Amino acid sequence: MIKFNLLALSLFLSLVVSAQNKPSAIKKLVIVSSYQQYQASVKSNPDNELIEIKKAIPTVKLDIRYATRNNFMHQVMYKQARAFARKPVVEALKKIQKELNKKGYGLKIFDGYRPYAITVEFYKKASDKNFVANPAKGSKHNRGCAVDLTLINLKTGKELAMPTPYDSFSAAAAAKYDNVSSEARRNRDFLMAIMAKYQMNVLENEWWHYDFSNWRRYDLMDIPFEKL
Repeated sequence: MIKFNLLALSLFLSLVVSAQNKPSAIKKLVIVSSYQQYQASVKSNPDNELIEIKKAIPTVKLDIRYATRNNFMHQVMYKQARAFARKPVVEALKKIQKELNKKGYGLKIFDGYRPYAITVEFYKKASDKNFVANPAKGSKHNRGCAVDLTLINLKTGKELAMPTPYDSFSAAAAAKYDNVSSEARRNRDFLMAIMAKYQMNVLENEWWHYDFSNWRRYDLMDIPFEKL
């Protein structure tokens, strides 16, 4: 009986070790690249719609850097200078813009929804991978749940002082970086606070990047602007 129990125990332990050593199955990344599939998802849930931000909020300013050569890639990445986001994200931006306007400020949008293929190109070329999303997981931009933006003065149309320019790869771009001017800190913290109030949370190492709190509900997308 003791020998039998020892044999059973030995067999059990060998199975456990084998299971632990067996490589786990890699979960396949789901990316919506079919416009028909996207349309079907919107029909089943209107929140899935990618809405053009400028059309929904005419008072926002656009500076779509990836439609120009004025970006870290130094090449045109978007064929059209447009910005999109999922319906709940745009609704949040509407509220933010309304509150900002009352204080004499407004939003300037650098980027919104980003097709997955662009994220792949960013990752290939970026000198610092900490500032670009890993295609193995995809970006919240690819889900239509992230926006890159800053504040402008409504009277002058000029950007408010911030710790760094947009898309800076420096340490000062971090949301909590201390060694900045009092004006830049005040503006950055004000932006972060008003965005968080409407479920848009800053990315730790990029003061300009804000993720929608419910981003997990949305699929990665790879549909170009010209099809939307």
